[in-house]
Amino acid sequence: MNAMHISGDRAFAIIVTMLVVGGAGIFLSAALGLLARENVSLGHIAVTQLLLGLVPGLIALAILRFMPPAWLMKLIVPLYIGAIALTCLVFIPGIGVHAGGATRWIDLGPFTVQPAEFLKIGVVLMFALYLAKTKDKIKEWRYGLLGYGLIVGIPAFILLMQPNTSTVLILGATTAALYFLAGAPWRDFAILALITIIAVGALVMTRPYLMHRVTTFINPAGDSLGKGYQIQQSLIAIGSGGLLGRGFGQSVQKFNYLPEPVGDSVFAVYGEEFGFLGTVFLVLLFTAFAARGFTIASQAKDSFGSYAAAGLTLIITLSALMNIGAMLGVLPLTGLPLPFVSHGGTALLCALASVGIILNVAAHRTKKRALV
Repeated sequence: MNAMHISGDRAFAIIVTMLVVGGAGIFLSAALGLLARENVSLGHIAVTQLLLGLVPGLIALAILRFMPPAWLMKLIVPLYIGAIALTCLVFIPGIGVHAGGATRWIDLGPFTVQPAEFLKIGVVLMFALYLAKTKDKIKEWRYGLLGYGLIVGIPAFILLMQPNTSTVLILGATTAALYFLAGAPWRDFAILALITIIAVGALVMTRPYLMHRVTTFINPAGDSLGKGYQIQQSLIAIGSGGLLGRGFGQSVQKFNYLPEPVGDSVFAVYGEEFGFLGTVFLVLLFTAFAARGFTIASQAKDSFGSYAAAGLTLIITLSALMNIGAMLGVLPLTGLPLPFVSHGGTALLCALASVGIILNVAAHRTKKRALV
């Protein structure tokens, strides 16, 4: 049995391995910055990342890689419904955890779980299954636009109530891309674009934190000690890395300067330690991840495999793009983690589970197939 058959796709598996191993190293270095901070347990953060993220994530990857496709398809509807129910639990007092102005986590005693990560996979797989079954009728509004609105709209509404706007944006962009690949009419995209513009405008006007993010993006130096502090410190960290960086573990900004050095600011720590060349390499690695994932999608044996692989690849790639773009100041801050790198056991678990599904599609692909 050769390596290609075992992995599903050797090139994609190598890219993911580099991201996971390299991400663990980056996370470890960034986590050292927490030693200088009070009321932060470095051991707890490291253990939860390992026990809640990496270990169960690798197990999920292996199970989903070798699961018969027919079994996987039977699990999609229960997964979708279960993920919605799990996400709703965050609103129950005593179960949900409120932090940073949002209620996105479930309290499980020694650690917390963010069910929105499971919901992203559930929505993508459910929409992929729906498109595969109705693609011949997709131009009819009751199968196309109405189906899209129900499958994506209900989870989006729940996420907005948390609030979790960034995840809604990621899901919206991903499912819209799948809808386009399925051959949806331009009329539907015009309607979706209009709804998106109105919804985003209303959210920005009614939610102060979103307005702050927009104004900070436009003028990051306007409140450098307040709302613009994170982006200012991020740019200082990345800029001080120069061409080659300070060296592994040598970041200065992670000590009491960068907010969330193991969270959404982890790219800034990486940029300071590995410099311009290092950041270019990481961006190219995520680019290779996307290119190989889309190649697998284009060669899938059926429409469901195409949509599922493309959607899961896009979820991870867009998250990386938005995180890196925010740290570079070219996109507004979103709070999204850097896949495979940032602290967040649930996010790492779900990213690895997504990889398992993509490799499953790769293992059963045909040699040539258009992405339809």
